Amino acid sequence: MDLKDIQNLIKFVAKSGASEVKLETDDVKITIKTGSDEKESTTYVQQVPVSAPVAQAPVSAATPAAPAPAQAPATETTASSDDSKYITIKSPIIGTLYRKPSPDKPVFVEVGQTVKEGDVLCIIEAMKLFNEIESEVSGKIVKVLVDDSSPVEFDQPLFLVDPS
Repeated sequence: MDLKDIQNLIKFVAKSGASEVKLETDDVKITIKTGSDEKESTTYVQQVPVSAPVAQAPVSAATPAAPAPAQAPATETTASSDDSKYITIKSPIIGTLYRKPSPDKPVFVEVGQTVKEGDVLCIIEAMKLFNEIESEVSGKIVKVLVDDSSPVEFDQPLFLVDPS
């Protein structure tokens, strides 16, 4: 089971509303706990040493028959009439969003700031990995839709950008 499979499983559990999911194969044990009282979910992955080669159970047998969601583009046009001229930049992963590279540094982008394609907008921490979220469009930041150090879901709107 690779990192992508684990991330997809975490996304699925977060969206399903289940409070705890355990998955055990011959060489991997995963426990994903989410709580309505807690702000973040907890995931434990344990590799179990195997003395003899054992065929790993297919991941699809442990998850429902629904296909894994394809990686959606980070930008899409919004549907609301007022914001229809703006492009919404969405979260490509679940995790904790940070607007600054470190607590003592300024934020990556402010409202009114012009960004170009490839500029870092924020960082999302997922499973102790810090992922830089880059702009896929050039334009002006119109609105920041999330607070610093707040949890974000997959496909959650983060920023509104005016491409004109």
